[in-house]
This record gives sequence, C-alpha cells and structure tokens, in this order.
Amino acid sequence: MQQLIMLGMILIVFYFFMIRPQMKKQKELKKFRESLKTGDKVVTIGGIHGKILEVNDATVLISSEGSKIRLDKSAIAQSSEDQLMAK
Repeated sequence: MQQLIMLGMILIVFYFFMIRPQMKKQKELKKFRESLKTGDKVVTIGGIHGKILEVNDATVLISSEGSKIRLDKSAIAQSSEDQLMAK
C-alpha cells in the first residue's frame, strides 16, 4: 500500500512541476502568435529579426534588411521587445 501512495505522490509532483508549466507556456505562446499584428517586431525560431508587414491566418510576411520572407506563424518565437527586456 505504501508503494502505491508513494507512486501516486510522485505522479502528482511530476504533474505540477513538469506537465502543467509546459501546458501554460504553450497557451501563452499560442495567444502571442494569435495577437500578432502589422508593425510588430519579432524574432523567428531561426534567429531572424524583422518587422511584420502582413498577417494572414497561418502565415506572416516579415521584412528584414530589405528582404521579405513569408513564414508560418509557428516559426515566430518571440517579440523583439521581449528579447530586449530579457537582457
């Protein structure tokens, strides 16, 4: 019986320290990507810094030093302002 109780407690701790924070982070990232608008400065997963020119349902058009790149919204990692604040 003690082993089952310990196993249950380990599962509860695992949920609260591993699974729940990851789910919260995914929700925040999804909310951020849905709130993207023209003019926002962003950083992609690949490290490209740029300014959003156009937002569609699943893609964004980014301008970076004279180049224009169309990317999936899932490729946007964070806002440039968020990155500056982290430093």
